[in-house]
Amino acid sequence: MAVLGIDAGGTKTVCQITDAHGTLLAEARGPGANLQNAGELQVEKVLHEVIQAATLQADAWPTSACIGMAGVDRPEDAGIVRGILSRLVPRCPVVVVNDALIALEAGAPGGPGVVIIAGTGSIAYGRDDRGRAARAGGWGYVLGDEGSGYWIGRQALRAVLRASDGRSPATPLTPRVLAHYQVARPQDLVREVYYGRFKPSTVAAIASLVEATANEGDEWSQRLIATGAHELSLAALAVADRLGLTTGPVILAGGIFRAVPRLRTGVTEALISERPGTVVCPLTQEPAAGAVSLALAAADGTLVIPTYFEQ
Repeated sequence: MAVLGIDAGGTKTVCQITDAHGTLLAEARGPGANLQNAGELQVEKVLHEVIQAATLQADAWPTSACIGMAGVDRPEDAGIVRGILSRLVPRCPVVVVNDALIALEAGAPGGPGVVIIAGTGSIAYGRDDRGRAARAGGWGYVLGDEGSGYWIGRQALRAVLRASDGRSPATPLTPRVLAHYQVARPQDLVREVYYGRFKPSTVAAIASLVEATANEGDEWSQRLIATGAHELSLAALAVADRLGLTTGPVILAGGIFRAVPRLRTGVTEALISERPGTVVCPLTQEPAAGAVSLALAAADGTLVIPTYFEQ
């Protein structure tokens, strides 16, 4: 028996295949496959490529599969993703869950806890030991995603443009942002953002430039990262309070925590300051491993998907 687990994020997609004991047989990677950002056709293309690569490498066809993707808490989105997987892995039962659940499962297998994901977008998600779940954030780059790479990058773009107007002081972000977009003047950013091949992940990549200027002593960049850390910690605390969690770790997952170490430090300090004794730890393995764990549970009939708790 083999099972398949997929983590489909805004920036990258990871597909793993393991045997019945969880031993990794194959892993394949591809670009982002977020339904809201990429669209159905692009998502199916990416998933087809990673599934094909992984199954060829493993020389095995899965008997159970799980995919974690942002936004699939909504039934209509879950239905679209389930339809895609039914075409790509026919005759294979598929579990479709939010990407936050597989990240939490990877960091705290089977147990209570909270995960903060900060990548292109952001969300806090938690589960207790009674099968209940809660979330905060995850509203997308237009409505929210505070503390995410896109949120940080958008604020940096605005700072560059305000400085160009003379509405705020000059910022060391300007030459870095111009180089990032390969343009000569701030005015050229308008064309790149509004008329170019806009991708939220391209904006999110600016977050590492903010980290660099913060490390050089730029106070504005330091404040921006601190504000993002505060917002992420608020989301995690809101989830813990809703579920009444007093035990379980807070897992930090997502590429922005690696690209912006100050953000990781700020979140950790904020959580421990507010709730002394809180265990905060980075996710050290791929969230796809959590999807594999859920696929294995589905295969042996022990899978329990937490249900959202409404007060």
